[in-house]
Amino acid sequence: MTEREKMLAGLAYDPGDPELRDGRARAVGLTVALNTEPDRSRRAAIVNELVQARDGAAVIMPGFFCDYGVNIHLGERAFVNANCVFLDCAEIRIGDNFQCGPGVQLLTPEHPLDAIQRRSLETARPIVVGDDVWIGGGAIVLAGVTVGDRSVIGAGAVVTRDVPSDVVVVGNPARVVKRLA
Repeated sequence: MTEREKMLAGLAYDPGDPELRDGRARAVGLTVALNTEPDRSRRAAIVNELVQARDGAAVIMPGFFCDYGVNIHLGERAFVNANCVFLDCAEIRIGDNFQCGPGVQLLTPEHPLDAIQRRSLETARPIVVGDDVWIGGGAIVLAGVTVGDRSVIGAGAVVTRDVPSDVVVVGNPARVVKRLA
């Protein structure tokens, strides 16, 4: 099993593996191009090369960073505002009509608590975001979280566990403060 296969399977893997380093280098080149390209249509082409966008019309504003890009799946009419970080060591699957405020972080990697292990190993768990979700500016969604359809994550929230559909969550750690349906 390759280190990439281990990474995507949620197993401990070596992030220093050459194939993974090459994947990150590819993403750096594409994000640099995305973040410096002023022309909207050329930026859209870069987005479609970097991530998997279902309708080819996803918008990612400049200031975007990711580990690989190829593990990010965006639904139709997805909008990612400026200065977002999507660390996609595991898959990040986002539904249709996604609205993402500036400075949002979706973080799939996890690191061992043991300092010796942390030198050469990490794991990752996927993040799944449903349809019609809005994530407010500066929010952080951690590894393994699923966000249900039509939910809202308030600005600055830190989401450490699953969010049901049709709710508003805020705070650190994020908690439900309102039901929408």
